[in-house]
Amino acid sequence: MNGNSLPFFQQPLLKTPFHERARALCQVDSFVPWAGYTTVDVFTTVEQEYFAIRNSATLYDLTPMVKYRISGPDALRYLNRLVTRDVARIRPGRVGYCVWCNDSGHLIDDGTIFCLAEGEYRLCTAERQLDWLLDSALGFVVQIEEVTEHIAALALQGPTSCAVLKRLGLSGIERLKPFDIGHFQSGADALMISRTGFTGDLGYELWMDPAAAETLWDALMAAGGTRGVRPIGSQALNMARIEAGFLLPKLDFVSAERTLRTGRDRSPLELGLAWLVDFGKGHFTGRRSLLQEQQRGATRQLVGLDIEGNKPAHHALLYAEHARDHEVGSVMSATWSPTCKRNIALAMLAAPHFRTGSTVWADIYLNRELVWERRIARAVVVERPFYAPERRRVTPPADF
Repeated sequence: MNGNSLPFFQQPLLKTPFHERARALCQVDSFVPWAGYTTVDVFTTVEQEYFAIRNSATLYDLTPMVKYRISGPDALRYLNRLVTRDVARIRPGRVGYCVWCNDSGHLIDDGTIFCLAEGEYRLCTAERQLDWLLDSALGFVVQIEEVTEHIAALALQGPTSCAVLKRLGLSGIERLKPFDIGHFQSGADALMISRTGFTGDLGYELWMDPAAAETLWDALMAAGGTRGVRPIGSQALNMARIEAGFLLPKLDFVSAERTLRTGRDRSPLELGLAWLVDFGKGHFTGRRSLLQEQQRGATRQLVGLDIEGNKPAHHALLYAEHARDHEVGSVMSATWSPTCKRNIALAMLAAPHFRTGSTVWADIYLNRELVWERRIARAVVVERPFYAPERRRVTPPADF
């Protein structure tokens, strides 16, 4: 049971199948909404949860991730028309990151495509996109169905995550390569496991029937008892994904469907996702506009910044000179990285300032005892990701 038996007007936010287990462990009672569900923001402290990601194993409730089943004779043709990458290269049993755009080449959303079998896919996104997917299906023999409530999901991330799954009895899990999909049995319950994640570390995502959710949670907590497993909330995950250089909707970009002002939407080329745009595969939505943009050259680019000091530059404006006379961009996401020992950020910069090695100046506001202080800090454009441990790709993973 997932506890969602009340009418929606009495319970506007749904509870995931893991909610009762998570609530019992949430010491600070900190919850945030995600795609219509209530999810944990912090269990204990952000610091404890962050260091668990980088040093042991963590559980994160992925159930609110919006999931669509896409199937039928034209499923591949439809997806290749929808997204910018060549979906034909995502073989059965594999996962691929993708983005899709409007006719102007501006980003609608990003997500992951799971190729479950020939002609059958699962598309996972952070936000609901059913209207866009259905409108894009005109002329294709394809079935599109939202299956979010029918699939529970957990992210198991961290250097001991493989060891936890092996201790759970999942023989062969160590042979799963990055972006592979495997099918396993945990007791009487079937599990689909993908070697994917949002931390930039070794990790897996577990997909199951909601009825098996609590049993699996308990089994993972027991199996990970000697491997330091602990649940984490969204704040710790956000720190890890910034270190990995991953983008988050509503922070690093706004869907072109939801922007209200001209110039606020972004293209995949501006977001550093040119590697996801395959102009050679044939026509896709936004191709003509993206081709013209590529030929013109970029006027702005999402970059990584290494900022002096240790005060995160949340939403800071960026200037070409210390005097702050010429604004050239702004910070999208920022954090102090405990692992890298660096003050890092993802920022949108205008040309030519986005070149690696360029220096800009961040205008940082700090609130100290109810008084706002203003600091100007040097920032250098650096390559992403900020943190990329070798263990995220090694197969089989090191045995902890």
